[in-house]
Amino acid sequence: MGVPPDPASGLTALLPEGAVLTDPDVLAAHSRDHASTCPAGVPACLVRARTTEQVSAVLRYAHEHRIPVVPQGARTGLSGGANAVDGAILLSLERMTAILGIDEENQIATVEPGVVNADFSRAVAGKGLFYPPDPASWEMSTLGGNVATNAGGLCCVKYGVTADWIRGLEVVLADGRVLRTGRPTAKGVAGYDLTRLFVGSEGTLGVVTKIVTALRPAAGAPQTAIAFFGDIGSACATVTDVMTGRLRPSMLELIDPIGLAEVSRERDYGFPPGTDTVLIAQSDSSAENTAVLGGFTAAAERNGGQALVADGPEEGKLFLAARRSVGLVLEKRGAMLSDDVCVPRTRLRELVAGVGELSRKFDVRIACTGHAGDGNMHPAIVFDAADPDETRRANEAFEAVMALGLDLGGTITGEHGVGALKANWLERELGPVGLDVHRSVKTTFDPRSILNPGKVLTRF
Repeated sequence: MGVPPDPASGLTALLPEGAVLTDPDVLAAHSRDHASTCPAGVPACLVRARTTEQVSAVLRYAHEHRIPVVPQGARTGLSGGANAVDGAILLSLERMTAILGIDEENQIATVEPGVVNADFSRAVAGKGLFYPPDPASWEMSTLGGNVATNAGGLCCVKYGVTADWIRGLEVVLADGRVLRTGRPTAKGVAGYDLTRLFVGSEGTLGVVTKIVTALRPAAGAPQTAIAFFGDIGSACATVTDVMTGRLRPSMLELIDPIGLAEVSRERDYGFPPGTDTVLIAQSDSSAENTAVLGGFTAAAERNGGQALVADGPEEGKLFLAARRSVGLVLEKRGAMLSDDVCVPRTRLRELVAGVGELSRKFDVRIACTGHAGDGNMHPAIVFDAADPDETRRANEAFEAVMALGLDLGGTITGEHGVGALKANWLERELGPVGLDVHRSVKTTFDPRSILNPGKVLTRF
């Protein structure tokens, strides 16, 4: 059966009034995520689903008529994973916002995909519990989007990424069938680990409609330390010293010279004159705070930095605000290509040095802030999109940064996902056999290739 001339009409007949929208301004507003340089097509309609049954109805219809479907959350992604393709149904899950249950005794929770990360974190904190994954967009991004990209965050250095905290999922498959993966128990190895297969699949294998998360007892009130360096290499050496120690900080973040200069233009954080690079460390264990932060400050001073422990929570929040604001500030400076390479921590110094060389080679500004404790940095290329030559150089620099990350034994994406932005690079990282296996998995779950086409896998 061919594609109907007006998919919105068929869906309107299946869904509640107001669920299907075709207003061109609404569609344009929902046609892309924060990867502003990624192309976006013109969708046929937007569906605002509220239930698993509505998602199932959309996918059954789309599967029957071979209509592409692009699942969306809050569209805070940085790889074009939520961008529209021509003629697609945009399937928004933003209105599926229920926290269905918080089980304090078993330390798990069940939520819908539209729940915002920060709202969920506050809700479980009210029960004396803690959900660690905290991407920089946590005040905006949804748990469904976090699952789709296997999002990380500032606390990953101690607690891991989203996949480490997901016990099970409810997933609507491409043909509308509903699959439930995983289990609420702490252990369970019956069958293949389908939960981890869907986490990070970026909406290409199914649409997540319920999430079962693990929780842990609330961490202690964090204590923060900051170190100031005259050069970024010394900061990287400090990271290696800290991470090879016995104790683990709950956060270890780096603000590079360009990122530091930009946030300092927005607000005076009181950094000492001559500061080139900043490291921020936190500890959230009252039993270990003194040792962790003492080890951090000693390592910083051994490597030529100046370090101090925050006087209290408010000063700690001020330091952290500087780190969290880097991406938002850079977005104000022009178009931005945000890379997401992760390398072994022992290669971190080579990565930041190489990014600096690429900045000079291509004559573009590249900030290189990120999760230093994980070796996961976010080189961000800021450029004038109205200047064709500068745009060309920015794109060439972006590609070169990914090549550098792979050459250092790393990956093209530590937490942002492949999306559309990096799909052409997947084979270089996986190899031809790995790519072939990925395509086989895709065919099994989505034989008509309707789910988020052009994302993660190209030429499919």
